[in-house]
Amino acid sequence: MTPLLEAAGLQLRFGRITALEDVSLTLWPSEVVAIVGESGSGKSSLLRVLSGLQRPDAGRILYRGADGSLHDVPALSEATRRRLMRSEWGFVFQNPRDALRFSVSAGANVGERLMAAGWRHYGRIRQEVAQWLARVEIDPARIDDDPARFSGGMQQRLQIARSLITRPRLVFMDEPTGGLDVSVQARLLDLIRGLVADLGLAVLLVTHDIAAARLLAHRIMVMRGGRVVEEGLTDRVLDDPQHPYTQLLVSSVLAA
Repeated sequence: MTPLLEAAGLQLRFGRITALEDVSLTLWPSEVVAIVGESGSGKSSLLRVLSGLQRPDAGRILYRGADGSLHDVPALSEATRRRLMRSEWGFVFQNPRDALRFSVSAGANVGERLMAAGWRHYGRIRQEVAQWLARVEIDPARIDDDPARFSGGMQQRLQIARSLITRPRLVFMDEPTGGLDVSVQARLLDLIRGLVADLGLAVLLVTHDIAAARLLAHRIMVMRGGRVVEEGLTDRVLDDPQHPYTQLLVSSVLAA
């Protein structure tokens, strides 16, 4: 088995602020890696760089496509990056408003990704969308409803359906449960865990939630000040943290 995504020596600065400093990462097919750290640690910057939304100042990122070809992510043309985002990649934002179009129905939001992937039969698209709405625990009868009428948790589930309906190989998730009530977060995490396992997805998950990382991730990377200070198997890192910062993160959860 070969890595799906490899990054090495990533650096990124915004003026005097260091967002990334010599960050490396390897992601294998069907693996979930959580990137954790406090606000400003560089985790969201890393996700943007890995997904091609932000070009690093230095470093290498290679993605192995479904056909076996290697893509140099920072050098991707906008057209190629958009094609990958429509087919082999998915992106789940913290705020579903960054992904959904509120001028069209819930079904159209999910179905337009199928159309971008080449689907043309209206009946088949609508049937597939209805099945995916049910899969993310949205009543298929609401397929024609305006997303603005959905709760925050339902909007997030709608975004997940939109991102996963084409069965991408790699999904970037940026704080997918952020800003939601605790009970809604728990339900959404269970949903994500089930979908990831069923579809065999590789996921890069950015989160400040240690509990979410433990539930979803095989491996964990802890970031502080743009650097990776500790990484390893999730249970090992969280049950026996070695770096003082990781120890502080874990102890703060236990004390809560």
